[in-house]
Amino acid sequence: MYDTPLAPQALVLEADRDVAAVLSLQLELLGLEARYHHRPATLLEALAARPPRLVVLGLEFGSEDSIVLLRRLAASDYRGWVLLLSGVERKIARIAERLGHTLGLQMLGCLEKPMRLVELRGCLDNLRPGAVAPREVRGEPLFSIQEAVRALEGDELTVHYQPQFELGSGRLSGVEALVRWEHPTLGLIGPAHFLPLLSREQGKRLTRQVMRRARSDAAIWLSKGVTPSLSINVTPDDLMCPDLLELVRQRDVREPPLVLEITETAAMHDELLGSEVAARLCLGGLEVSVDDFGVGFSSLSRLQLLPISELKIDRSFVQFFQEDAQDAAIVEAVALLGRRLGIRVVAEGVEDLSCLALLEAFGCTHVQGYGLARPMSAEAILEVGSAQDSMRASSALQGEPLGSTP
Repeated sequence: MYDTPLAPQALVLEADRDVAAVLSLQLELLGLEARYHHRPATLLEALAARPPRLVVLGLEFGSEDSIVLLRRLAASDYRGWVLLLSGVERKIARIAERLGHTLGLQMLGCLEKPMRLVELRGCLDNLRPGAVAPREVRGEPLFSIQEAVRALEGDELTVHYQPQFELGSGRLSGVEALVRWEHPTLGLIGPAHFLPLLSREQGKRLTRQVMRRARSDAAIWLSKGVTPSLSINVTPDDLMCPDLLELVRQRDVREPPLVLEITETAAMHDELLGSEVAARLCLGGLEVSVDDFGVGFSSLSRLQLLPISELKIDRSFVQFFQEDAQDAAIVEAVALLGRRLGIRVVAEGVEDLSCLALLEAFGCTHVQGYGLARPMSAEAILEVGSAQDSMRASSALQGEPLGSTP
């Protein structure tokens, strides 16, 4: 039960009155005061009068009301949570969920009808007392361009690391460096909210800062016997920058592999990875990874000609591949492609640990995702990497049981 002095309110928009009645009962069993609405207009009126902690939207064929309502919720600066109920094709539900995330709404996911109480309870974990919603910047930025530039010039930008694990052994095989802004009043802010404020030159400067900080942390790990590969996200501008090659030349031969991650769309440009720059980077000891693979509709034949050492399957295919035959076919095909080309295949966005065995059976070699490990400090990486079974140690660090997965 969600024991709070005043029961948090949930507003439900659902065309099927029977489904709405069952859902309202389930919500009340979980301690939420539910209010049912048949029309979007009345829901919006109720939301304006008393903003709820949760809005539940039913998706139905033949109606765009729920899709439009997501935009209305975002426009009204709604700061609670949104849960979708799907009675439509999974692809349509995904589009709606992705739209909600893009609009800056706090999305709890999407449940298929009929809903089971255990699944609903799992989705509502973020509503438990003490749970904190991730910070989102909506509407006008809460900080100025000048603040972002000062953060770049000062010491407010930090680096967190998301672990990557080898499926076969469970060991920590690599980390992805992710920049964060430790804002003095707003707290930790993700890059999507401040990177667009930086100029092209400032963006390249930030990449160099991240690389120096990450290599410094990696040197400490190396001294303790922890040697994960180090992945840095780069842009086309970064790859064309001579300073990057110069920074590479400063690397110690004892350092673990340095991997440059670039999105699939950028990787397919002739002037980018097909150019001499990629070859020079590889000759300098770097590896190149294609991130979000499968989203850019690229020419697969070009992969054979490019110096790529890793493919990362986009999380949108991994998230539901156990239930969706089309997603499973894509994951398996990419894993087979990587195996035939002799390169690593990383499944991103792993949240359900029960999928690990199937990913390995398909031919994926590595995994990463919130179900295994969230981005963490350099000190935490050292703790995880020092364990014999890093995958289990990471799960224990998060307080989540790993069960019998490998």
